[in-house]
Amino acid sequence: MLVETVFRSDDVPAEDRFERWRELMNRSYAPMELRSDHAADFRVHQRLIALGTATVWPGEFQPLVFRRTPKLIRQSDPEVYQLTLVLKGSGRLVLGRQEATCDAYEFHSNDSSRPSETWTGQEQIKIVGVEFPKAQMPLPRGRADQAIGRRMSAREGIGALLAQFLIQLTSDTGQYAPDDAPRLGTVLTDLVAALFAHTLGTDSSLTPEAHRRTLTLRIQAFIQQHLHEPDLNPRSIATAHHISLSHLHRLFRDEDTTVTSWIRRQRLERARHNLADPALRTAPIHSIAARWGFTHQSDFSRAFRTAYGLPPNAYRHQATRPTA
Repeated sequence: MLVETVFRSDDVPAEDRFERWRELMNRSYAPMELRSDHAADFRVHQRLIALGTATVWPGEFQPLVFRRTPKLIRQSDPEVYQLTLVLKGSGRLVLGRQEATCDAYEFHSNDSSRPSETWTGQEQIKIVGVEFPKAQMPLPRGRADQAIGRRMSAREGIGALLAQFLIQLTSDTGQYAPDDAPRLGTVLTDLVAALFAHTLGTDSSLTPEAHRRTLTLRIQAFIQQHLHEPDLNPRSIATAHHISLSHLHRLFRDEDTTVTSWIRRQRLERARHNLADPALRTAPIHSIAARWGFTHQSDFSRAFRTAYGLPPNAYRHQATRPTA
């Protein structure tokens, strides 16, 4: 499981909540001023997830104002970029002379070295924040700085891919081992760099390694979205991404697998989850297999037994039987 620090306002006396949370924020991030009309009984639930040098912090809290002043910057500047995915609510950022609004399923970006002020809306806000050292950004510093404060969508393209990564990561950190943290941090910074580059209109400034990892993630997300299509195959995937078949195979060879094996594993995992779902107990096994692109039940049964050590019907019986 990844290392997490959790803060729940319900665990703290009402009169101490806001101050305790403010102290946590200032220890964990660049020092800032915080104020809220709800400070007397502040409601917040926040987690800090360490990913090597990067930090991800899903949180939900009441309306708030964040201020990073020139004086605070002179006192301490950790030299980090910050990116926030808004899942519920809205916000407004003033960065020098630059001003931007941010609604649900948009990103707003910030820089610890620049004075800023951020207001959340009048309702409870839910976000996933990201913070990592500027030195880790696989983009030239000048290019990355140009993307700060610009409006970025989380509904399509690279933004949607990054949002999907953050939501999946924060929804269940128990599926990852502590040793996965630095690797996940690298994937995260590559995706943020790709989003910045896309926002600026080019990805030519990405390092080759960051470009490769981002392209691989984009292809894997495409496969996940099309698993139900029986004719999904390496050639159709390569065509959809405007790359050669040999390039596609090289990308997956770098991941120590093949395209076909990766597709099969994802399909088997989806089918396994369906077989373990009590709500689908009466669904015929062949229909579940077909739902995930297996056109022949015998092929599905053989592949399932090889992967999980049991035939599909025995696995379903074991997974859905009542327990004491």
